[in-house]
Amino acid sequence: MRLGIYGAAGEVTGSNYLLEHDEKRVLIDCGIFQGRDEDRKNSEPFPFDASKVDALLLTHAHLDHSGRVPLLVKRGFRGKIYATTPTLELCEILWRDSARLMKEEAEWKSRKNRRKGLPPVYPLFSEKEIERALEMFVPVSYDDVIEAMPDIKVRFRDAGHILGSAIIEIWAGKDSIKLVFSGDLGQQVTVLDRNPAVIDDADYVIIESTYGDRNHKSLDETREEFASVIAESLRDRSKVLIPTFVVDRVQRILYELNILQERGILKDNVSIYFDSPMGVKTTEIYRKYSSLLSAEIQDKLFKNQDPFAPRGLKEVISPEESKKINDVSFAIVLAGSGMANGGRIVHHLKHNLWNPKAHVIFAGYQAAGTLGRKIIDGARFVKVAGEEVAVKCKYHTIGGFSAHADKDDLLAWASNFKTNPTFIVTHGEERSSNSLADELRKLGSQALVPQRGYEMSLDRGRSTVEKRVEIPAERPPLEVQYILKDMDLLLANINDALKEAEVAEEIGPLLMSAKILLEIASQRVVR
Repeated sequence: MRLGIYGAAGEVTGSNYLLEHDEKRVLIDCGIFQGRDEDRKNSEPFPFDASKVDALLLTHAHLDHSGRVPLLVKRGFRGKIYATTPTLELCEILWRDSARLMKEEAEWKSRKNRRKGLPPVYPLFSEKEIERALEMFVPVSYDDVIEAMPDIKVRFRDAGHILGSAIIEIWAGKDSIKLVFSGDLGQQVTVLDRNPAVIDDADYVIIESTYGDRNHKSLDETREEFASVIAESLRDRSKVLIPTFVVDRVQRILYELNILQERGILKDNVSIYFDSPMGVKTTEIYRKYSSLLSAEIQDKLFKNQDPFAPRGLKEVISPEESKKINDVSFAIVLAGSGMANGGRIVHHLKHNLWNPKAHVIFAGYQAAGTLGRKIIDGARFVKVAGEEVAVKCKYHTIGGFSAHADKDDLLAWASNFKTNPTFIVTHGEERSSNSLADELRKLGSQALVPQRGYEMSLDRGRSTVEKRVEIPAERPPLEVQYILKDMDLLLANINDALKEAEVAEEIGPLLMSAKILLEIASQRVVR
């Protein structure tokens, strides 16, 4: 049995693992990379043949775990996609929004490139690939053992991270070697979600380490910190910007604002702008599957109290409504994305970072290279939407609202295992992963910290053989119809540009070379 680790190693994003056994291939997660060098990493070929992957298991809907699934389909994947029903519904919302943003960005970059005589830019995937992926969905329930394929059984357990998130147990082969993929784990003391499921047996545990080197503040301390920041922000009577992940974090912030109103800290006359059409949709899914949430949230709903609708909330849908918020001098604004590397929050940051009275509250992890990380690392100037902006606002980090387990939470969950499994520590920056691995070793466990691209031989009763495999990048399967459509678009773009004589002179030799290649292709087709 072999496990390939092709993402979320030495970093928090890009979760991607390939389990191979008896010529069967099961992929666990297929997420996008966020932060430093994200465009290159996301567009590069997969280090495996997507068309030969038999099944895909998704731990949850966050894009760093699911965001490249449509690209996997574009590259040839035709298997089944297993996940909980909330995960599948959330994936559809997140993927469609991602495709829209990528299309808009590609069109903008293509217009710029056209003026420079450069080739157009294309999005990673389109609605067509999303529709294909949706047809492959197979919803599963928590705690049911299913046979994903012969000799490979899986079970999804509640991870307590976000709605629908799962720890995945896999039994492979006749010897039933057991692997447990933690996915992203929630905290042991939760507010929105239920506690992570207790699992006590495994041969190998692939465990996340986002906060493997530090602890969050307690719930009471976090709430007091948030209340203090909001109170300070309101005294300045300026904008309070909260970059939010639209799944779980925004629902948590809405709930905490509700609590502040109950405590009298946040007055009802303070406007709260929920500037995220996608966030509005995901919140409806949270209401729909409230039975999977914590008893605290269910109690509110049972009493006909909406935990996600503080008084003064204004849902902002259209871009025109979003822009009008610029004319408001005093309000709380919640907008995605959570790491400020895209979405409507970028627009609000551009108009407020320079203001000494404005406040920005980061309530989630900020990956290296993202705009959010640059701000909290103390950058005096940052580039926002192509413009250099001075950072003069007050900014705050509230780590305790994280949907991720901290160091003690991770160790508490890991201590449930009674079979002395080998822990493979992933999904964390290098310092966090190594710190958690050291703590696991102190408890008497074997712990490994792989790098991206590692392939590991997994056998019961033997030491894990670990090696870095430099796999030559395989070309994705050629889909001739897509290529021809792309060429039609390219030719249309070139034809527009040919109205400028100097451009025609520059690219004439290139077009002649392309014509010769097309003639060769045509001769082979008609044989």
